[in-house]
Amino acid sequence: MSSYGERLAAVVAERGRLCVGVDPHPAILQAWGLPVNASGLERCALTMVEAVADQVAVVKPQSAFFEAFGSAGIAVLERVLAGVRDRGAISVLDVKRGDIGSTMAAYATAYLSDGSPLAADAITVSPYLGFGSVQPAIDLAMATGRGLYVLVRTSNPEGGQVQLATSGDRSVAQQIVDDAAAVNAAHAVGGAVGPVGVVVGLTHEALDVDLGRLHGSILVPGLGAQGGTPAHVAELFGAQTGLTIPSTSRDVMRAGPDVGSIRAQAVAVAAALNG
Repeated sequence: MSSYGERLAAVVAERGRLCVGVDPHPAILQAWGLPVNASGLERCALTMVEAVADQVAVVKPQSAFFEAFGSAGIAVLERVLAGVRDRGAISVLDVKRGDIGSTMAAYATAYLSDGSPLAADAITVSPYLGFGSVQPAIDLAMATGRGLYVLVRTSNPEGGQVQLATSGDRSVAQQIVDDAAAVNAAHAVGGAVGPVGVVVGLTHEALDVDLGRLHGSILVPGLGAQGGTPAHVAELFGAQTGLTIPSTSRDVMRAGPDVGSIRAQAVAVAAALNG
């Protein structure tokens, strides 16, 4: 199996670098005229897959909106991941899991192992129990050709209380970037980026971290409804190494429930980003 970095680079070269989030918030279901239950969730989520998963590079379902409906919601999430895979997009499951030892290994098995119905191409993880706590997920991701995105500079304003705290001569966020860079340096395949990317929100005036040696992809939430613009993407990340994947959700989902309207909005956002 090819590496995560190789597959991501190939699909971005073909489709551009836009990521569309699938966040079936109750307000979205209501705006679409759907019931706030598992049936409405399924209609909304699978419509998004139909509309965008064959044209954008990355689709990012937010697990919490599916988990809210219990086992029926998880069943829908399984169908979403299968649909994304069948249409050729990269799936990044936004779960933000973080734990230690056997618990982290169990999370990794659920989301990164071959044959799991919840397996995605990559997942988001929280390294704030220490970067070493995500090692079971790193090990399984590398074994199965998948990837991780570790939280570095999240879009919420209170995140800086932890992420920009200093230890020695580096911020906590910079230490996480450096640890991710070390993994990528050891395990990158050929010229492709390594398996460990980072999450940096588009709501910041400045990066406050040095990503120059990351050699991994950068997932950038906050494009659109949170105030991020294509121009700001270029300002923050234009000189950075590796693949930068800006993500938008509500701006595209609000165009529903019509498949053609959703698709047209995704095309418009992608065009603005490329421009």
